[in-house]
Amino acid sequence: MSEQTRSEAYAELASTGPYGVRPGHALITMVEPHPGHEYAYNRWYEDDHYIAGAMAMPWMYAGRRWVATRELQLLRHPEKSAVARPVTAGCYLSTYWVTEGRYDEHMKWTVGINKRLNRDGRVYRDRTHVFTAFQDHEATVYRDGAAGPRDYHALDHPYQGLVLEVIDAEGPEQRAELLEWLRSTYLPKRLAGSRAAMVTVFRPTPLPGDRMTYVKQVEGVDTRLTLLWFLEADPREAWEERFGGLDGEVAASGLGRVELVAPFIPTVPGTDRYVDELR
Repeated sequence: MSEQTRSEAYAELASTGPYGVRPGHALITMVEPHPGHEYAYNRWYEDDHYIAGAMAMPWMYAGRRWVATRELQLLRHPEKSAVARPVTAGCYLSTYWVTEGRYDEHMKWTVGINKRLNRDGRVYRDRTHVFTAFQDHEATVYRDGAAGPRDYHALDHPYQGLVLEVIDAEGPEQRAELLEWLRSTYLPKRLAGSRAAMVTVFRPTPLPGDRMTYVKQVEGVDTRLTLLWFLEADPREAWEERFGGLDGEVAASGLGRVELVAPFIPTVPGTDRYVDELR
């Protein structure tokens, strides 16, 4: 068995390179199970793919699944989104943290394991990737400064909701300016007095050329920023007050445009809770 798994190599691999706790990278994947396949998809993802296709891999140290019931889907905006067509597409969102500086090593493993899962018939076909990308961490803004959970706790802490916000800069040259405005002005203002404890900001990276064919190449690599808002309350509480005006505020800055604002609540692992509320 040791020869087959080459276990002696693990000590060598672990003895060098970064091994911090910061989420230097993330996998953010929003998926739409095909109609009539919701239950089967949910069981496949939780019972097999979440573990074998994600959490069991090196350097992927935290993960959490989120769901958008039909009620939550109908809160999304803008109606015409460059991310989700229609804007309600993408019932499930999975978020994973990857150790800072270990993106290349993780990608080697994830491509290899997904090819193996595909070969072994362990990939569920009746689904569509709406928004799937590995992303590099750019910033985290906290409501309470140094108090409270940090970003490396975010996927383990029992947050009651998450909002996915995708913003496109007007061009590659404007993204750095957009990021600075978000970090120093927009996010601190929005977080103050809210039920959102933190916002993490990421930028997408292109998928490798040998990726699985059912996952499309990433769009907006040079212009896009992805924001994850971690909420201490159900996102439906004061939704319009807290998240209804995001599009206009970003547009007024002249730095970019909001392409998606989508609320989610956490799944309940090992159950089919909320599956009957997707349509």
